[in-house]
Amino acid sequence: MDSLIPLFVIIPLATAFLIPIIGKLTIYFAKTITPVVLLILCFYSITLLLSNSKETYIVGGWQPVEDIPIGIYLVLDSFSILILCIISIIGFLVSFYSFEYISYYTSENNFYALFCLMIAGMNGVVLSGDIFNLFVFLEISVIASYALVAFGVGKNELEASFKYQVLGNIASFLILLSISLLYWQTKTLNIADISEVLQTSDDSAFLKFTQVLLISGFGLKAAIIPFHAWIPDAHSSAPSPVSAMLSGVLIKAVGVYVIIRLFFNMFVFTHEIAMVITVLGTLSMIIGALLAINQSDIKRLLAYSSISQIGYIIIGFGIGMVVLSKGGKVSIAVLAIAGALFHMVNHAVFKGLLFLCAGAVEYRTNTRDMGQLGGLAENMPITSTSSLGASLSISGIPPFNGFFSKLIIIIAAVQARFYLVAFLAVVVSIITLAYFLKFQKRVFYGVNKNYKNVKEVPFAMSFSMIVLVVLCLGLSILVIPSIRELILDPAVNTLINMDQYINQVIQY
Repeated sequence: MDSLIPLFVIIPLATAFLIPIIGKLTIYFAKTITPVVLLILCFYSITLLLSNSKETYIVGGWQPVEDIPIGIYLVLDSFSILILCIISIIGFLVSFYSFEYISYYTSENNFYALFCLMIAGMNGVVLSGDIFNLFVFLEISVIASYALVAFGVGKNELEASFKYQVLGNIASFLILLSISLLYWQTKTLNIADISEVLQTSDDSAFLKFTQVLLISGFGLKAAIIPFHAWIPDAHSSAPSPVSAMLSGVLIKAVGVYVIIRLFFNMFVFTHEIAMVITVLGTLSMIIGALLAINQSDIKRLLAYSSISQIGYIIIGFGIGMVVLSKGGKVSIAVLAIAGALFHMVNHAVFKGLLFLCAGAVEYRTNTRDMGQLGGLAENMPITSTSSLGASLSISGIPPFNGFFSKLIIIIAAVQARFYLVAFLAVVVSIITLAYFLKFQKRVFYGVNKNYKNVKEVPFAMSFSMIVLVVLCLGLSILVIPSIRELILDPAVNTLINMDQYINQVIQY
């Protein structure tokens, strides 16, 4: 095998199948093998990122027939490897955190098997070079997530999972319909090949209809307003490690990533579609923040906050698309897209951390109701400090990473003359700070005699939170030009240069 990139799918998929078998012999197999496997993928993905590797692998060796790519292509470029790093790093830390947390549940083997299956599906989505297999991997990851949301098998968990499945199946129908239309029009499923065909197509009505279907389908997966109805119940009902993966990773890998990949590297997007994406991002940013203000359940607050933060990411990509569609300055588009990518990375870290902190609080107090909490800072210093760091980061307070990614997006909006969007981004950041300060005050400060004997969570849970809060500070270095050029700029170039992606696949 010339390339090792299939291992991103093979290893977690094989682990998912081995856990139910070997896990019957020892209870520690699943707990041990899952973080080990993900740690290996962490090192491999980081190595590929730093070396700026670009690889294409054809499953089964099926070469093009009459220049038509008929095989299943796995494509590794600068954009996909950045997302693979997010999946592997957050996946490892969450699986390590789960070592203690998930012991409160039964069927631990099933949890880790489903967790690995979800990782394999997300990695497949990110690497897939054809839209049908992208859909297959997407279904693998979301079906695993449906089961994980219902893992507690209580009334609320089952109801949330049912809502999630219903809306998820609607999204899948829209996506599969759009894939069918694209195949009918282009006679191919390969993303690069579709792109070449669409560049010569003059059927604008068909293209816009297909793009709207895709935005709706993947918008549901990404929980963009107005496609967000499933996220508050799913995130609040799932075990906290699952919530961290759903919010920090899944909605990006199977939602935001796919929208951006298809619209930058497959379609020749129009100004109208670019504006639609920007408006949806703006609405998500504002409405998500407003819905979070009055929440008393910690995890519902974090769920609505995720909608708002995804809005920032979509705004960055949308502004970049608008500038490019109008033939504006490429430097402005590059800045906006770099800010969006930076915020994707940051959001995975600080939102994953916040859900783990919420899990730690629930682990020790058995409640997520902020009205019943308080005074935990003294007895849970690691959790309270980690939560404070994540709260300041998501609110855009320097020197935390969230400040710099938001600043870049706002500067790009000003340069692109989206003055209202820039102003709203600042206002929403202030609102975000307000409700996270409320969260910190009600949960960790004040006096509450009910929790005087509460202890800090076990080592595995504390370790993951410490690493993530360090990353909330450490990732600020991505704003340094030399480091940004190494990590973010290659991904930006992959997105804005459609021919680069096509040539990597077609000329392989």
